[in-house]
Amino acid sequence: MAPTPAKYVLLSLPLSTFDTGDQQEALNSLKTTITPENGTVVPFPVPNFKIGTLDALIQQADDLGKLNTACEGVVSKVGDSLRSLYEGNEDKAAEQKMVNDKPTDQYLRTFTWNKVRYRADRPVGEIVDILQKELATIDNDVKGKFNQYNQIKTNLASLQRKQTGNLATKSLTPIVDPSLLVQDSEYLETHLVAVPSNLKKEFLKSYETISPMVVPRSSVQVAQDDEFILFAVTTFKKHSAEFQQKCREQKWTPRQYKHVEGGKEAEQREIDRVTREEKKVWGEALRLARTGWSESVMIWAHIMALRVFVESVLRYGLPLEFVSVLVLTNAKLVKKVKTALDSSYSYLGGSALGRDKRGRVTKDDAALTSEIAAAGLGHAGEENEYTAYVYYEFEV
Repeated sequence: MAPTPAKYVLLSLPLSTFDTGDQQEALNSLKTTITPENGTVVPFPVPNFKIGTLDALIQQADDLGKLNTACEGVVSKVGDSLRSLYEGNEDKAAEQKMVNDKPTDQYLRTFTWNKVRYRADRPVGEIVDILQKELATIDNDVKGKFNQYNQIKTNLASLQRKQTGNLATKSLTPIVDPSLLVQDSEYLETHLVAVPSNLKKEFLKSYETISPMVVPRSSVQVAQDDEFILFAVTTFKKHSAEFQQKCREQKWTPRQYKHVEGGKEAEQREIDRVTREEKKVWGEALRLARTGWSESVMIWAHIMALRVFVESVLRYGLPLEFVSVLVLTNAKLVKKVKTALDSSYSYLGGSALGRDKRGRVTKDDAALTSEIAAAGLGHAGEENEYTAYVYYEFEV
């Protein structure tokens, strides 16, 4: 049975929610709300950034939401690229998913803002622009290298098919003895035709008459495999095109072949060259994919930290007093995490969220619309679902 996919929840709550307004006390309280059976709560520290106008914050929330979606897409594509390098082997691909030399899960659970790379005293808009440009660079670099790798891989597969396919498709260079061919004749030409084995009798009976000026009794069996027999047939050149067309109509496959001195050796050298190139570019693609994974996940974590900050300011106002945490859970238990949070903190939604007679959380759509409009909200919660607190689900 496949393991349940890991899931993460990133959330923030105002410190005023808790008795002492202390970060550690808030963290301990959340660990009581979200039991170990449902998830693990760890701090997710978010710096205090420069705050601009309300309009700027609302615009930044929208920009960050779009950038988050783009980043999620890049992380997913890089993950797919790693899997493709290992022919779909998830375990081997997972071994390469390191962020700053840490396993991805460990990086996220011990996240700290990179103050050297993204100075927190810069305006939020500037940091968003930097993250956006870095993400685009990673996406283009990985995409370009994998396009190169896939092209080489396709070329190699094509060359290998020519060596290992059947007589209707494989290279004839190592098979055909040039002495069987009429060469340097002004009037005559030898055709090579791959005939399905079950049509051999029909071919021998009719090849002389399917088109004009086929040289009688000129057919020679050149080679045979499990599916086809290769024959050489001589015709007059002026009827070559018609002969080939009639062969196709009979489901015989005319093969294009021109003898080249040293052709067999040249084909093998080309296969060896492309094989070496494929191996080299595979290594380059792996290194770039590993870097791409590390960088894109790191950028994603910083984008989400900014989202939490901007949403927390929009929802909870000033002064900046909120606790932000990461909950490590899985796809089966994430609903229980959400239910537990709603049970304890739904009152933060004001009149928009309440309880029915059985104590279940309910939503008042009219009041909800008013709450969102008054606060300039509507950003937190995936798929535009309003929550009483800042809440994001994601998986890596």
